[in-house]
Amino acid sequence: MFTINIYLRFALIGLFLGGGILLAFLYGFWYASVPILIGLILVAGYIFLGTISSAAQLVQDTKLDEAEKRLDMTLKPEWLYASNRAFYYIMKGTFAINRKNTEEGETWLKKAREVKVPTDNERAMIELQLANIAASKGKWNQAQIHLKVIKDLNITESMIKEQVKQFEKAFANRGQAKAAMMMGKQGGHIGMGGGKRRRPKMR
Repeated sequence: MFTINIYLRFALIGLFLGGGILLAFLYGFWYASVPILIGLILVAGYIFLGTISSAAQLVQDTKLDEAEKRLDMTLKPEWLYASNRAFYYIMKGTFAINRKNTEEGETWLKKAREVKVPTDNERAMIELQLANIAASKGKWNQAQIHLKVIKDLNITESMIKEQVKQFEKAFANRGQAKAAMMMGKQGGHIGMGGGKRRRPKMR
């Protein structure tokens, strides 16, 4: 996907809008209409798309601090298109979790869940992260609720499918361990025997 570096975008906005306004004063609006229109398109892209793509590119390059700073250059997250807004919240949540601030991360991810994302893949990503947070807190019932939501979604991306499979495996292993502990406890009680022992008769 083609993305424009945010600093280059700002430079182009200044060039086209500034140049368009100058042309309007010198030669009239007709000559200025094209550069002004291009400048407005660049402004609209910045407002409604934000800096999600360029921040994601920095994440791929493992430049997490730069990626978070780039993400924070988004003007108004609430003005973003639904998909970009959801990804903005997901990335903010991920950055918070990487800083070991789980509570803040969970708050951002819950905001992402409130957005009507266009595909089940995006919704699955959000629910899976929330399930992982719940599991890390030992809230397995809550994690199971998120997992149930995921199972009802039509996931088409293989990477997300694999992540869900891995979480299911961890969840199942946790259930088996709990069952083994319960069996051990029950076995301990059975081994002790039930009822009172009878005393041998005295001669």
